[in-house]
Amino acid sequence: MKIFKYIMAVAVVATLTVSCSDDDNPVTGQPATTDFSGTFTTQDQMGRPGINTVLSGSDANKNNFNITTPANQIAAFSGEFNNTLGAYYAAYGASFENNILGLDQAQTTAVLSLDVLQVSPDAPTSYFTSTSSFLTGRTLEDDVIDVSLIVLFGGNTGARFDGNNGTPNLVSDNVSQEMGTSTSTFPYLTPAQF
Repeated sequence: MKIFKYIMAVAVVATLTVSCSDDDNPVTGQPATTDFSGTFTTQDQMGRPGINTVLSGSDANKNNFNITTPANQIAAFSGEFNNTLGAYYAAYGASFENNILGLDQAQTTAVLSLDVLQVSPDAPTSYFTSTSSFLTGRTLEDDVIDVSLIVLFGGNTGARFDGNNGTPNLVSDNVSQEMGTSTSTFPYLTPAQF
């Protein structure tokens, strides 16, 4: 019986040894290339992440928004975004009040339905720091989802639906960037830590 155990152990070790490959060597040769010939189509737009996701009424409309040329987005989607935003407020028995930027509901959805990032050469780059520095670009540290939620649900102080005084928290996704994850050199993010 002992000899049978030894034979089985040798067979298992031999099988594992043969099936293991030496894949610890670095990959060598030519780097991968990408073929940029042909015709390309837009599949997604993320200048302002989350806006399309929150305000489009259906998956088909989300997909249509993603392939619509920005020059046509306000005309094509601001009405739908406005209706969706109004429905969110109606669900809470509330109505939109001018937001922290002083914009009414229609102005807000018109501004946010244009999925482009403006860059101001005369102001600090920021998704939002104050009413004088709104959508002047975007840095890695900008919490674009919270800013968008504040513009949509924060009212004129930015805290209308902040989870206090019996209100639901609609102005934050409660997700923040981990401190120390950005750097001043390319690719501007530190490697993931596991």
